[in-house]
Amino acid sequence: MCRILYARCATSFPIVDKLRPFAELSRSSREFQGHGWGCAWLTDDGWQQYHDIGPVWEDDLNQFGSTRLLLVHARSAFRDEGIVVENNMPFSDGESVFIFNGELRGVRIQSEGRIGAEKIYNYIRRFDQGDKCAATGKAVGIIKKRSSYVRAMNIILSDGEQSCLSTSYSEDPDYFQMHQKHEQDLHLVCSQPFAGEQGWTRIDNNTTIEL
Repeated sequence: MCRILYARCATSFPIVDKLRPFAELSRSSREFQGHGWGCAWLTDDGWQQYHDIGPVWEDDLNQFGSTRLLLVHARSAFRDEGIVVENNMPFSDGESVFIFNGELRGVRIQSEGRIGAEKIYNYIRRFDQGDKCAATGKAVGIIKKRSSYVRAMNIILSDGEQSCLSTSYSEDPDYFQMHQKHEQDLHLVCSQPFAGEQGWTRIDNNTTIEL
């Protein structure tokens, strides 16, 4: 399954500084993370996005500028299917940005989307009345009840002002448990700690929190 990253700071930081360690953990992941990647970052003009069908570790990571808020996704396509750039996250409706890591089976919800992650994003949006965490928590609760099995469902959703993490898994915490790090004004949330960095802590299972 995929790898995801959230980075937010009170002051602007070079995007490449977070992409490099993320690319390395994706490259060295026990599951192949090379089915494309994407990122979204906030500027004074709103969200900017980039998607590429190649692996993140093979791309030119120096092409990006700076930001205060960054979301990144490296894709490991389910059953190696649907490998087209249109299926690469982050997904966005222009107002919010969504990234996902996980696997669900037997999901019984009505929602539009090319792949399961996009259907989950659109399902969350249905409950959004201005509070992203409330919408995410409500949607996740229903999805769990209407799925035969949730192997994992890790979600980060942000509108630039409010960001939310929801993390759930039923197996393999070494792979699916989310981690975070606070360092002065910087907050990082990632599928796994950056190699060689201290200060990362595990996020509890079945957690929905505002970041």
